Amino acid sequence: MKDIVSKLIKYGIPIAISVGLAWFLYKNVDLEAIKTSLRQDVNYWWFVPVIVVSVLSHVFRALRWRLQLRAIDIHAPLWVLINSIFGTYFVNLVFPRLGEVWRTGYIAQRQNAPFATVLGSMVGDRLSDTVTVLLLTVVTFFLAQDKFRMFFAASGKGDDAASWTMWVLVAAAVLGMAALVWLYRSTSQNKLIARMRDILHDLWDGFAAIAHMQGKWMFLLYTLLIWGCYFMQLYIASKAFSFTADLGVLPVLVLFVLSSIGMAVPSNGGLGPWQFAIIFGLSLYDVGAFPPGTPYDAQASAFAWLVWGVQQLLIIVLGIYTFARIALDRKKN
Repeated sequence: MKDIVSKLIKYGIPIAISVGLAWFLYKNVDLEAIKTSLRQDVNYWWFVPVIVVSVLSHVFRALRWRLQLRAIDIHAPLWVLINSIFGTYFVNLVFPRLGEVWRTGYIAQRQNAPFATVLGSMVGDRLSDTVTVLLLTVVTFFLAQDKFRMFFAASGKGDDAASWTMWVLVAAAVLGMAALVWLYRSTSQNKLIARMRDILHDLWDGFAAIAHMQGKWMFLLYTLLIWGCYFMQLYIASKAFSFTADLGVLPVLVLFVLSSIGMAVPSNGGLGPWQFAIIFGLSLYDVGAFPPGTPYDAQASAFAWLVWGVQQLLIIVLGIYTFARIALDRKKN
């Protein structure tokens, strides 16, 4: 019974989030209008460079992870690491958050390395992404604060709500950091606290190792390239639609940060939270409305579904290639 409940929580909650948000977003949207927009408002040739840049982002991620693995004396071939990244996103599409566990196990098994050691490098990899998203979020919300104030004013909440929300976020960040510092330094013998403290120590060790490894400046460069590619995917995709072609850099940056935050919500491939974030971001720049309920929402919905769909189709193709390549590699060896 305990295993059944655990699996329901692990797999049922992401599916429920995806289905629930998708229903909320599209219960009042005209699907025929979305189809019309997809036929009339899109230049699909723009998605060719989107796909190229997407693949490059995976290659840069593999190159960055190779630096971390070399620092712990694990020398995996680059093509193996690239396949592990392709496979990670494919597994996450079916089983949210298990892709990282899969790639850790794959590399540990293939390179005959300790699972915990490889896991530490993967944790450092993901933590660096978390720090990047936090920095981007702070910068973007500062640059686009006028748009968020306008949203609150239009919703009848005014500047007080915007200021209150900002202070709540700041207070939550400060309290969160204080809690983490307390937990890290805690000497409590409570089993739950001790377990959480051990996990936090492992996470910090995996992240701190980046500062001491050889090639840390290349690590920083690859991080910039990875997130630069992520941004460029969305920026190029915005050029494909007649109603977003002139948005500019800052609006796309707002969409990018909001969608990155949305991807942190456990769901299958970001289904639901990603579209929710994109539609909200587009509404700030007068494309559609939030929550949906006007005739213009078809365009925002078409944008959200097509951009997301292209990415998921690419992940599926790369995943099929990856597992076929892994099977051939195992057979050869």
